[in-house]
Amino acid sequence: MSVVIPDDILESTKMSEDELKLEIAIMLYKQGKISSGKARRWTGVTVIEFQHELAKRGLCINYDVEDFQTDVKTLQSMGLL
Repeated sequence: MSVVIPDDILESTKMSEDELKLEIAIMLYKQGKISSGKARRWTGVTVIEFQHELAKRGLCINYDVEDFQTDVKTLQSMGLL
């Protein structure tokens, strides 16, 4: 599924497409609609970058089961578990 945001809406926000995408991802994360892992994958930011963006907004990271499972898989693929 694709969502099209009209250029005039994007221009009125004075944000780039990537900035708006990050704002939407953070809003969905804050509302508990998506995990931090999904937000990061969608926006293409690293864990540190995502945490920094949350901190700039006074938000804390929520570490859920999906995040834990993703971390375990990553560590296993790296041979660290």
